[in-house]
This record gives sequence, C-alpha cells and structure tokens, in this order.
Amino acid sequence: MRKLKNSELNRISIEEYKKSKKLPFVIVLDNIRSLNNIGSVFRTADSFRIDKIHLCGISATPPHREIHKTALGATDSVNWIYFKKTIDSIKQLKQQGYSIIAIEQVDKSISLEEYTPSSSDKLAFVFGNEIKGISENILDNIDICVEIPQFGTKHSLNVSVSVGIVLWHLYCHGHKY
Repeated sequence: MRKLKNSELNRISIEEYKKSKKLPFVIVLDNIRSLNNIGSVFRTADSFRIDKIHLCGISATPPHREIHKTALGATDSVNWIYFKKTIDSIKQLKQQGYSIIAIEQVDKSISLEEYTPSSSDKLAFVFGNEIKGISENILDNIDICVEIPQFGTKHSLNVSVSVGIVLWHLYCHGHKY
C-alpha cells in the first residue's frame, strides 16, 4: 500500500467544477459564529459537489482569511449567497421548490438512519448556531427535522462535522452524480 500523490487524485479544475453536475442540495448556515466552521463547510460542500451554500445572519462571508484557512480554496468553487435573515433564505428556497430539512434535536425529529429522501428531491439542509442551534422562527418554517444519533455524554457535534455526516449519509443512500 502506498499513499497516492496529488497528481494521481484526478482532481478537477475550478472551471470543470463549475460546469459539473451538482447534487441538488443547499446548505443553509443559520448564524454560524466560527469562521473555521464556515470554511470547513465550504470544503465539505466542494467534496460532495453541493449546489450552493446560504450564509445567513452573523455567518461571515468570503473573502476572509479565517474562512480560507479551512476552506483551502473551496470558496472559489462552491457557489454561495448571503442573507441578512435566515428566514429570507428559507422563503426563497421554498419558492424554488426545495424541501427544508433542519438538522436539530427536537421532540419530533427523524433519526438520520431512517431518513432517505428520493434522489430527485431538491433539498435544503439548515444547520444552526454552535451554541443556540437553529433559530425558533426557522424551526416553525421547516418541512422535517432530522437528528444525528449520538450516544455519549455531550449529544453535541461540531456543525462542520454534522454537515459531513449528513452529506455522507445521503451519498451512501443513492444521491450521486
């Protein structure tokens, strides 16, 4: 076994990425305070070829040194838009035919392993603030809530880790290019 060289990884260029087929997913970041988390979400979105990211509220936007530190150039490939209010993002996505899925711990959530949408669905996944979670007014406007099962003492995952888990789950359940 040997580690692959960068030249063997078949990376596509930013131009090829922009023209390539994307998964019909939007990641909505509701008031994410950590610029490193935002950069990590960009990098994960690039990895799974997600359609776009909505940065909302206090979530910082590129260009920013701290975002770039973890994004490693993904802010150049992944489309994004900023909304002052997360609810405006949700309203726009609903008008465009997206189902709105909150990733949050609520009383009527569906466990992630039980969640498998149709591969043709346009989906928007809302991830909330690192401390407060998803804003209450946003939870009032979602279609379903999905919860990542957790078994330790914290019952709390880093938001960028949660994005990766959800996207990997969807990829494993048929959401491919």
